[in-house]
Amino acid sequence: MFELEPLFKQLFAFVRAFATAHGASPSVAILITKIIQTNIIVLCVVTVPAVLVYLERKVSAFMQVRLGPMRVGPWGIFQTIADTIKLSFKEDVVPEGADWRVHFMAPVVVVAPVLVCYAPIPFGRGLTAVDLNTAVLFILSISGMSTIGVLLGGWGSGNKYSMLGGLRAAAQLLSYEIPRVLSVVPVVMWYSTMSLHSIAAAQQGRWFTYFPKWFIFYPVIGQIAFLIFLISSVAETNRTPFDIPEAESELVAGFHTEFSGFKFALFFLAEYAYVFLAAAMGAALFLGGDDGLFQTYGIVPSWFWFLLKTFALVFLFLWFRWTYPRLRVDRLMQFCWKFLMPWSFVNIALTGLLILMRM
Repeated sequence: MFELEPLFKQLFAFVRAFATAHGASPSVAILITKIIQTNIIVLCVVTVPAVLVYLERKVSAFMQVRLGPMRVGPWGIFQTIADTIKLSFKEDVVPEGADWRVHFMAPVVVVAPVLVCYAPIPFGRGLTAVDLNTAVLFILSISGMSTIGVLLGGWGSGNKYSMLGGLRAAAQLLSYEIPRVLSVVPVVMWYSTMSLHSIAAAQQGRWFTYFPKWFIFYPVIGQIAFLIFLISSVAETNRTPFDIPEAESELVAGFHTEFSGFKFALFFLAEYAYVFLAAAMGAALFLGGDDGLFQTYGIVPSWFWFLLKTFALVFLFLWFRWTYPRLRVDRLMQFCWKFLMPWSFVNIALTGLLILMRM
């Protein structure tokens, strides 16, 4: 079984020994390893959106009986790289009436939080960069800061349509953040921890020898929590049918209408990075993390199971886009406050009742 944990342990031990042998103090050697870990995470965050953009094009082409990208590289696998290079060399246009400082900061504020949120994700056995005991709270709170960047993008563009798009986006993101947080509360209550690593580890058991003890399989509370988390995550990442913040047919392109080149690319890098982050959280909270059907027998490595579950949830995000029509903005808000919110509280009460019965 090819686990990555021993490889990384040997790598970081070699780096620490090399730095210490060349006169660095132990604390500096540890700092160097942490910098390497940080760069690995940032590289993954930057690479994931490129992969997801390619997958979305291929999945959408399959659903519409097309081929998708086919020209750049075999099966078009380098198309996203070509698009990134093209966007990087495009002119950075700032509208005449825009606040250039706010216009510059908006994509930075949107992207910066997601780079930090990947640190406590348990990608497999020994593949958690920082095992925070408040990982769930950390990710939900830090990722919510991207709403400020969306507001800055709309306000700093000097465009009324962009400003309306930013305000609508902020209203949607703030609203759906509440049922998303409440959907995670039953999981935290059941396992009495907010560490994603501990929650995933607690689900690595079996009922009747074979059936996984994943939280999604707990009667009623698991299914309700997962559905609310999934729907809220789709809304939080501005995906169809909750893509009101973009709404091309109504507000030209929403809050990022006046952005071009690399700034425009940063907004979409953040969107796809948040999609993968939401899917990774769903895998850790509801699907047992790196626990697999054959993990007990050592056939498949833990990181493969985690990525398989994560990409399965990502496929749902892509599937929804070509299945459901966009909701009207008032219906979208009613769905949040009048449906998801009450069911979130009902599920928390049911979870508390089951915990009392278990005790």
